[in-house]
Amino acid sequence: MKLLPSKDEFREELPENVVEADLEDLGAYFATLQRELKETEKSMLVIVDGWESSGKGHLLKELTRPLDPKHYKVSVFEEASEQEDAHPYLYRFFMRAPAKGQISFFDRSFYYDLLDDVTLTDGALESFIQDIHFLEKALADDDTLIVKFFLHQTEAEMENNIKTLERDPYRQVRLDERDYRQLNYYDAYYQHFSEVIARTNAPSAPWDILFVDNRKDTVKKALELCVNRLELFLNTDTTREETELPKLPQNEADLPLAQVDFTKKITDTEYEQELMHLQKRARDLLYQVYLEGKAVIVAYEGTDAAGKDGNIERLTRYMDPRGYEVATVSEPTKDERAHHYLWRFYREFPTKGRMTIFDRSWYGRVLVERIERLTPTYRWQEAYREINQMEQSLIADDYLVLKYLLVIDEEEQLERFEKRAEDPMKQYKLTAEDWRAHEQFAEYEQAMNEMVFYTSTPEAPWKVISGNDKRYARLAVLKDFITRVSEYLESEKD
Repeated sequence: MKLLPSKDEFREELPENVVEADLEDLGAYFATLQRELKETEKSMLVIVDGWESSGKGHLLKELTRPLDPKHYKVSVFEEASEQEDAHPYLYRFFMRAPAKGQISFFDRSFYYDLLDDVTLTDGALESFIQDIHFLEKALADDDTLIVKFFLHQTEAEMENNIKTLERDPYRQVRLDERDYRQLNYYDAYYQHFSEVIARTNAPSAPWDILFVDNRKDTVKKALELCVNRLELFLNTDTTREETELPKLPQNEADLPLAQVDFTKKITDTEYEQELMHLQKRARDLLYQVYLEGKAVIVAYEGTDAAGKDGNIERLTRYMDPRGYEVATVSEPTKDERAHHYLWRFYREFPTKGRMTIFDRSWYGRVLVERIERLTPTYRWQEAYREINQMEQSLIADDYLVLKYLLVIDEEEQLERFEKRAEDPMKQYKLTAEDWRAHEQFAEYEQAMNEMVFYTSTPEAPWKVISGNDKRYARLAVLKDFITRVSEYLESEKD
């Protein structure tokens, strides 16, 4: 599908009602809608992109001028800084996505690297586009209205704009080598922009090409589009139907958790003989991760009282604490609830050379939030896709994602809860929520089966481990960690 005007195409002639519209009136109504948005659980993202020297800065200024600055943010994205580059690619965009009730304006956005480089290989281009599809769909599904503008200009117009900017007293700020590069290779960039725009013109995040007679009319068209889209968005019920998910195996014996052998145990002697050696090997591998600038994410989930805390302690016992962090996931704060549920996890993902261990993780969306009815059914169903896409994005960024599910049977859980209740030193670990979780044991088991079935991928498989014998589970995680990290480091050398 072609979206950019052809090279011999005239600029768009706006309808009479748009031409005659008063900019002040349009801006005032945009401000009114902004105030309405502030009282909702929705948000808005406006992306302004296009050719260099095409007037992006002017358009941003005019779009934001009538708005209350307390409730919008403008973010400018160019080449990532060294610090930003140490994070996952989507980190800086997720961090600046709008909170509920807010409007965010992105100057260039996550399209910057994609649009700026016409020499991208097919693989690199596809990777960028997959990241963008994931992020835009995730935000749109979380009730964010996405409006994307691309400012187009002809080669002759670009040349004239650059000559004008060369006379500007602030030309050192407003012009750089990108302007001249795009002008010198206009045809190559035109073809590249056309392909990118066509491939990222999604129903939930369509492109609007701005190619009209003058800057004033450009602003009018953009303002009217923002106003019309936001007005419709505010008046639309965005709840969706439940998702039709693939069926789990009909035979219970084929379910993921049915494969777990809860009778597996090891002797005290075996445990003591193996533990320290494995811990020191894990320590050495984390040093290697640091030296090679790699990054590891470890997600722990499991049955309550399955021994996750003790497992993490044994995994990290000999590791340098400067090389890793443990992120304990609890009930989200007010600020975290105001963003997409993955926002707070992107904030915790490690920079290159480090490891983050999540004690509970983003899988809470399809476990506790599902069981406790904390999120609508259609949203936790959509989370399977979002999580798979997020993990694939991390892996494409050269992260290793390890996922451990520690499970115990119902009788073992009850026994551990009763022992905690009787031990004054462990009573703090037992809460009313734990007893409720025990009553919901079958529901959690079903949710875990579905979680593993829908999100265990070749690149990020689940390792499901019996926790009935805590010592067995500790060694099983250490062994798997050593194997997977070793393979990860070796694969980079091939």
